[in-house]
Amino acid sequence: MKMPTVGPKTAQRLAFYILGLTGDEARALSSAILEVKETIHLCRSCYGYTDSEICEICADPRRDDSLLCIVADFRDIASMERTREFRGRYHVLGGLISPTEGKGPDDLRVRELMERLESKEVAEIIFALDPKVGGEVTALYLSRLLKPKGAKLSRLAYGLPFGSDLEYADEVTLARALEGRREF
Repeated sequence: MKMPTVGPKTAQRLAFYILGLTGDEARALSSAILEVKETIHLCRSCYGYTDSEICEICADPRRDDSLLCIVADFRDIASMERTREFRGRYHVLGGLISPTEGKGPDDLRVRELMERLESKEVAEIIFALDPKVGGEVTALYLSRLLKPKGAKLSRLAYGLPFGSDLEYADEVTLARALEGRREF
């Protein structure tokens, strides 16, 4: 079995750790993994992970229903939530359009997004998709579908990370930073 982002050294450390577990500890780990698989499922509203029918974010009445942030997967919600700045709702697509990986719009939760927008009035839709080809293609595709809905369409700003040096920034990042500049 192969796990994403686990390199050979980490895999070896994990293997030796598991080998060092007692029988009871190994059974507890196995039981915990099975419990997660049996109790965690997709929220019926945003398609993030939850142990309830509706996740905590979707169930929170203090959230702004007029703001919808579109993300590729649940990890992106966690990243956005760490900022403590966004107080709207989310929609998890379940990936990005990627012809090279054989993933098209029909493989994403686009139909569910459109159904959601039919039942709720949203003033602004924010694309929080990775700044790479798949994110750009997905945002472009969705923007064409969503434009007629009348909501403001926006995307996260691109640019330089805080604390970085200009000399190490690539040309695309610098160009996007110039393009997305704002008044002081």
